[in-house]
Amino acid sequence: MGLNVIMMGPPGAGKGTQATRFARERGLVRIPTGDILREAIKAQTPLGRTVEARMERGELIDDATMIEMVRERLARADTDAGFLLDGFPRTVPQAEALDRIMDARNNGPLIVVDVRVPLQELVRRLDSRKVCSSCGANADPFGPTINRCGKCGGEFVQRPDDNRDVVIERLKIYETQTYPLVEYYQGRPTFRVVNGAQAPEKVAFELDTVIDDAATVGAAALKAGT
Repeated sequence: MGLNVIMMGPPGAGKGTQATRFARERGLVRIPTGDILREAIKAQTPLGRTVEARMERGELIDDATMIEMVRERLARADTDAGFLLDGFPRTVPQAEALDRIMDARNNGPLIVVDVRVPLQELVRRLDSRKVCSSCGANADPFGPTINRCGKCGGEFVQRPDDNRDVVIERLKIYETQTYPLVEYYQGRPTFRVVNGAQAPEKVAFELDTVIDDAATVGAAALKAGT
């Protein structure tokens, strides 16, 4: 039975870092939405060509297209042991479609983790976040203050979309878009909330604990047919 996880969380919550770590340690395929799009375009699948054309025109990717791309990705053999979705679903129709995909897969419960951080802390983190101007790597927000990237030596700078006003607007949009999804999932026995305002190692411990617990509960529910 696979370990199937959705990782939710606002910008600045540390979700990407934790998702990468968890997937690596558990031997899962991490599937960020951006990677799905890039892989489909690179492979020049029919969907990939459609997405590429829309992106070139500056259009948003609609639910139906995203759902079909995720369906194709989850049909690959490397997801048999489980997967970690990062950035999907973003809408209730996408979540409903994912439920249908999971029913067809019949390969373990779907665990949903919401990494939560208070707004004031998110603004502080994003307002002070630095990235390498050369390779794009993030500076460690919990590490010593340095001006150069340890990977390539490039200078750390603030991202243009990380100034305070833009950050607040981005977080408001995220909250508006995500609230219906939280409502959709929160009544399930496999929905869990993690306190993302802690130090990374504490977040990691809590994340591992709640996912293992949700997997046990979810497997029992599937066995009982509920």
